[in-house]
Amino acid sequence: MRGALGGPRVLLRRLREVMAEPVSAQERLDKIVMLIAANMVAEVCSVYVLRVDGTLELYATEGLNREAVHITVMRMDEGLVGLVASQANAINLPDAQSHPAYSYRPETGEEIYHSFLGVPILRAGNTLGVLVVQNRAHRTYSEEEVEALQTTSMVLAEMIASGELTALAQPGAEPAVHPRRHDTGVVLSEGIALGHVVLHEPRIVVENFIADDVQKEMKRLDDAIASLRADVDSLLERGEMADGGEHREVLEAYRMFAHDRGWLTRMREAVMSGLTAEAGVERVQSDTRARMLRQTDPYIRERLHDLDDLANRLMRQLMGIEHAPHKDQLPENAIVVARAMGPAALLDYDRKRLRGLVLEEGGPTSHVAIVARALGIAAVGQIENATGIAETGDPIIVDGIGGEVYIRPAPDIENAYAERARLRARKQAQYRALRDRPCVTKDGEQISLLINAGLLVDLPQIEESGAAGIGLFRTELQFMVATTMPRIGEQLALYRSVLDAAGKRPVTFRTLDIGGDKVLPYMRNVEEENPALGWRAIRLGLDRPGLMRGQVRALLRAASGRALKLMFPMVAAVEEFDQAKALVENELTHLRRHGHTLPERIEIGAMVEVPSLLFQLEELLPRVDFLSVGSNDLIQFFYAIDRGNTRVSDRFDPISAPALRAFRQIADSARKHKKPVTLCGELASKPIGALVLVAMGYRSLSLTPSAIGPVKALLLDLDTRKAAAMLAPLIDSPSGSVHVRKKVEEFAAAEGLVL
Repeated sequence: MRGALGGPRVLLRRLREVMAEPVSAQERLDKIVMLIAANMVAEVCSVYVLRVDGTLELYATEGLNREAVHITVMRMDEGLVGLVASQANAINLPDAQSHPAYSYRPETGEEIYHSFLGVPILRAGNTLGVLVVQNRAHRTYSEEEVEALQTTSMVLAEMIASGELTALAQPGAEPAVHPRRHDTGVVLSEGIALGHVVLHEPRIVVENFIADDVQKEMKRLDDAIASLRADVDSLLERGEMADGGEHREVLEAYRMFAHDRGWLTRMREAVMSGLTAEAGVERVQSDTRARMLRQTDPYIRERLHDLDDLANRLMRQLMGIEHAPHKDQLPENAIVVARAMGPAALLDYDRKRLRGLVLEEGGPTSHVAIVARALGIAAVGQIENATGIAETGDPIIVDGIGGEVYIRPAPDIENAYAERARLRARKQAQYRALRDRPCVTKDGEQISLLINAGLLVDLPQIEESGAAGIGLFRTELQFMVATTMPRIGEQLALYRSVLDAAGKRPVTFRTLDIGGDKVLPYMRNVEEENPALGWRAIRLGLDRPGLMRGQVRALLRAASGRALKLMFPMVAAVEEFDQAKALVENELTHLRRHGHTLPERIEIGAMVEVPSLLFQLEELLPRVDFLSVGSNDLIQFFYAIDRGNTRVSDRFDPISAPALRAFRQIADSARKHKKPVTLCGELASKPIGALVLVAMGYRSLSLTPSAIGPVKALLLDLDTRKAAAMLAPLIDSPSGSVHVRKKVEEFAAAEGLVL
């Protein structure tokens, strides 16, 4: 470092001494800028701190007018300091005044200084402020000087993060170490939750930044990297990874980063500047995260997750911290914040204390969303950088109705949501009052409201919601939350528990709908270009008859002496249904031969979720005992929309003429053949969806348990004849000529129906 008095290591040691002194926050800051200026032979050193109002305030300076401290304030889009903060990147200029972003502030007296070096003060990739050095001479600062200033900024980041500077601020202009955040994402599970953040993967807090022995720290870093590489290589060489698949791709990305020379060089340089090994890893990762978060390329953003994971593994290794987070001690009203999550991980948390879930990823049809709905917790996905923003223990609000998340909310927002939560609780109490009331419309039509389920945790909701039964039991969830393939005995126990809980109410079991995006951790994943259209559900079951036979046998034995309703998912041709039904007959023959008591009655049905089946209904209906409509997949395939892709998932409306024609055709064909039909997709769980379905002739709907109350309340006040008369001409109108949803909303308003 040109002209440095002892280099960055000496500076860091002196800074550590200053941090330990029993002085005021302002005195400490003043000493820090003086030390940095002297060490870098700079005529100016200034610290700007980002405030909660989004502006940058001059907190300390050596060289500029001291009277400007706490007076000079600039926006994030103003001046070179604002540019450093907004880009989260260093700016190194020999002549600052010639830069188009330069902003002259007369109170600082900085017009006589030409060279400028500004670096962001970063923590976990979030900008907390800007550290600047300046000189009168026109000069470009060396790479070593830039590196030294970035290293020094970590000490300032920890000082700001500690809250020590808050006492120096005016109310409303405090440092943005814990800024209030309001983000809008995608609703995964309805509800409103107020609580405190629990990070699914707790952030690693580095406490010792400054190295006593640099060579020792270099060896610690090199040893940790070697160990990390060996671990990744070992995982890749294991048998279950050898044949490829999604897990192998993730590990290959890890290996690529673990051997990336640029990443390793930057960490070594950070340690050589005087940081401990773990502080060096954190500094490089914080810089990288800050830059990558500002990228728009989704591929680059995805790589950030891989690099975050790898850096966290490296820091855990250096600090001797176990990888697995502790979930046994949750605060009251815990709200879990995670990048992504599987259903099994969510079920690990104490359900009595769990109130909500926030994910950076995840869509409304993801498996963790299904489990969140089963648990009755509010959940929102697609919240960018949620794990980088939230801190353990932060107050947080999850609005699972509007898809909004507030981290560290203002008191007025918190009070408003607390009132909304109380109002929602009163509404839920009103819905519970309807629990034992038969669901009969205003004009006397009886509607059967059932629930969607898939786990033991769902079963109490049959009684609590007053549902007529289970219209869809997703058997694959047991397989997805298990670490090994459930044995026939385990399946038998679950299915028997479901039937016991339902009592005399009907239960419709769907056979395994795995494959596609529902990858089982213990099964070899087959890579496919279009998984949703690939080897999944009944296709996989027919190709692997042993798997389907075992499940069917468990279901038949569980229903011993009772009624059993069984349906097959993703049937695309009547031949597939015939093959699956023949397999059931073979299992019945096997059970008879071995003296088992058979079900009292068996009904076998098919799910209509592949559009090809719309043109085979006349052949299919004589073969089935009932139909179920899976509106989620049917709409996905009908419009060629990936329902997990937020860019297109809302592009087409299921309450539009083309889609409603398909739903009406199914209802009309089933009625003609005197076969019952139930719609069990998300459409039925919305009051407006239930309205149009009942108007088209559906008399059985299977819903999310929490939707039973609002849907029943609407149907009790609905005149189906009026609704049918309103809807029929809209469905028959030329596609695109009428906004069907808007017309239905207008009808509901005129009828006094609450959507």
